[in-house]
Amino acid sequence: MSSVDIAVACVLLSAVAIFFIFNVKVDESDSAPHRTKLDQLMDRRDAIYENLRDLRFEFRAGKFSEHDFEEIKQSLEVEAARVLAEMDQLTGGAPTPATRQASMRQTPAELAAMEKARNS
Repeated sequence: MSSVDIAVACVLLSAVAIFFIFNVKVDESDSAPHRTKLDQLMDRRDAIYENLRDLRFEFRAGKFSEHDFEEIKQSLEVEAARVLAEMDQLTGGAPTPATRQASMRQTPAELAAMEKARNS
C-alpha cells in the first residue's frame, strides 16, 4: 500500500466520522425529563411515610420524648398533606396509577388513628 492510498483512506474515514457526528438527529425524549414531577412527588411521599414509621419505632424505643415525637410527627403529616395535595393538583383529582397507589397506602391521619388505638 502506498502513502497515497493511506492518505485517501484517512480522508475517507475522517469524512465518514464527521458526517456521522454532525448528522445525528436529536430525539424529543433526549430533552424531556426522565422523571416526571408526579414520580418525584411519589418518591417524596414514600420517604415521608417511611420517616413516620421510623419515628414511631424510635419513639417506642425511647429515643424521643412525647413532646418531640408529636412535634416531629405533626411536621411530617403537614409535609405529607402538602405532597398529596400537589399530587392531586397535578392529576386534577383524576385517579391515576399513582393516586390509586397512594390511596392504597395509609395516610398520616390513618397512621395516627392506628397509633392511638394501639396505645389505648
